[in-house]
Amino acid sequence: MSAPERVPARRVSGPDLALLTEGELHVQGQIRDASNAVLLCTVTHEDREAACVYKPVRGERPLWDFPDGTLAQREVAAYEVSEALGWGLVPPTVLREGPYGEGMCQLWIDTPEEPGDSGRLLALVEGEEPGEGWKAIGFAEVEEGRSALLVHADDPRLRRLAVLDAVINNGDRKGGHLLVDAEGHLYGIDHGVTFNAEDKLRTLLWGWAGEPLTAEAVAALEALRAGLGAGEPLAARLGGLITAAELDAVRERVAALLKTGRHREPSGEWPAIPWPPI
Repeated sequence: MSAPERVPARRVSGPDLALLTEGELHVQGQIRDASNAVLLCTVTHEDREAACVYKPVRGERPLWDFPDGTLAQREVAAYEVSEALGWGLVPPTVLREGPYGEGMCQLWIDTPEEPGDSGRLLALVEGEEPGEGWKAIGFAEVEEGRSALLVHADDPRLRRLAVLDAVINNGDRKGGHLLVDAEGHLYGIDHGVTFNAEDKLRTLLWGWAGEPLTAEAVAALEALRAGLGAGEPLAARLGGLITAAELDAVRERVAALLKTGRHREPSGEWPAIPWPPI
């Protein structure tokens, strides 16, 4: 029998969704540095196989500001919004039954051991200015009590992700949640603490705060707003994953971005940068 075809970790297609949704999960091990249960698996369906991450709901730790047992649904909702924006920023993600009950199943992203130029998204620099091609995040303490300026790349891929995070109200956009594959495609992962009805936005991607949105972002947000209308398929799918109040808050955040025409700025009422940032 021939070896199963390996599925590249790229934009989702119908067969990819069938693989994640209908395939048989085989647990290979646990990713132990995660705060919730994260299992590395292979998923096989007919003659296809891929690596994936499975996060069972029963492995979620309770949070004071999110309903228990809802993080997996929020990860799927983040994928739905990413696809609606047309940017493919979240790996294909589904909600399904697995060996340990219902959970989130997401296609694994292979990243080069030595990232090229397309993978250099964060840096520490001396001085008070970020330099050409970089955006300042803030100062960070380094060895021997010295401080350095933490910066992120002035990169259109990150700029799209900053818009997505503002829409889904991402409360935990850390540097370790940014993955770039061998072809230079950027993905964001770990979207469990999203979609809260209250402002929870915490991110490293503040470099464009207050700047005008790109024409591309405005067009994507307009399309998303249309998809969030009552009776639309996207709105129905999100309604099965997050609460009605949270869905209304998504609509309000999209409307606010389009009204101002600018990237979000920190509210000042919530820590703007997650800890640890990387």
